[in-house]
Amino acid sequence: MPALPVSLPVYLDNSATTPVDPRVVEKMLPWLTSRFGNPASSSHSFGHDARAAVEAARGAVARLVNASAQEIIWTSGATESNNLALKGAAQACAARGRHLVSVQTEHNAVLDTLRDLEKQGYTVTLLAPQTNGLLDLAQFESALRPDTTLVSVMMVNNEIGVVQDIAAIGAICRARGILLHVDAAQATGKVAIDLKTLPVDLMSLTAHKTYGPKGIGALYVRKGTPALAPQMHGGGHERGMRSGTLATHQIVGMGECFRIAGEEMATEVPRLRALRDKLHRGLSALDCVRVNGDMQQRIANNLNISVMLPDCDQMIAMLTDVAVSSASACMGGGASHVLQSIYGGQAAPNAIRITVGRFNTEEEIDFALDYLTRKIRECQARKAAPAAA
Repeated sequence: MPALPVSLPVYLDNSATTPVDPRVVEKMLPWLTSRFGNPASSSHSFGHDARAAVEAARGAVARLVNASAQEIIWTSGATESNNLALKGAAQACAARGRHLVSVQTEHNAVLDTLRDLEKQGYTVTLLAPQTNGLLDLAQFESALRPDTTLVSVMMVNNEIGVVQDIAAIGAICRARGILLHVDAAQATGKVAIDLKTLPVDLMSLTAHKTYGPKGIGALYVRKGTPALAPQMHGGGHERGMRSGTLATHQIVGMGECFRIAGEEMATEVPRLRALRDKLHRGLSALDCVRVNGDMQQRIANNLNISVMLPDCDQMIAMLTDVAVSSASACMGGGASHVLQSIYGGQAAPNAIRITVGRFNTEEEIDFALDYLTRKIRECQARKAAPAAA
């Protein structure tokens, strides 16, 4: 049977963003046209309908992470959720202590927020991970102090895809009465999350990494958590934590993409792992390829490699037929602080992040493997060629 034609370029950058699932688009469209009401309008059916849609979506988001709907606060995305969680909790707990702990490999939305808090007089400890990208729990526990009030550790790293032991980290925090924030932007739909049992107080979520629209996210705030100091004012929406008119169409989209993720995870995750593993086997067969990050404690769709050859950076920057990442989309093309951290400050040469998604086919993976292998071998050939006389 002949292989199906492959449309170029093949998109393999699903950790940067995912295409919006057509089922999500269909669900969103009426809220952009005929059902345009403001969910805060309480005197007519347009507002009532919008409010009902917002609450249904809130329930769908809560179900994916096994939380209660009342613990979900709408935001514009994970960046805002991280800001609200970190600044809101740090400020709420400032009288008890001003020491915060996180990891060097966190997303810039966390690192930059912590830097801003340092300017406000907080002390921040950033821990280096092990060479596999995972946090050393003994080192983590020893970094905690009597004045530590908040810890922030991402569940899934956005570059190397490793999954931190959030249950163990949370247990350590809970035993000391320290709040734990988790950036789970890269985890939803790929890792099972049960906030009824997981000792997490604050969790950042977003839609656009889970086949939903950009510009919408949520923050889980466990019941009983100290009231977060709001970072936006102007109407007291979302239980006073986040003012602003709710974007009904985007919220509906987030609810639908989280609903689909919950229903399809059991079959989709093994499929993604099989596609990723095919790439891993093929590229690892090249003796100049090194995998970055732990391969066992890792999400199913992520492969991050370094091509250990000089002068291959131009080749990687000009991969026209596959869309992969040579740096996090949030780094603006700069050097990866994640890879520098796990390799002790040494630059990781020629890194490529490949992330498979819902709409990738086996034919696309076969094409990408052949294409990347050819490009890497071209680099090897140039390295082996004798210098011109």
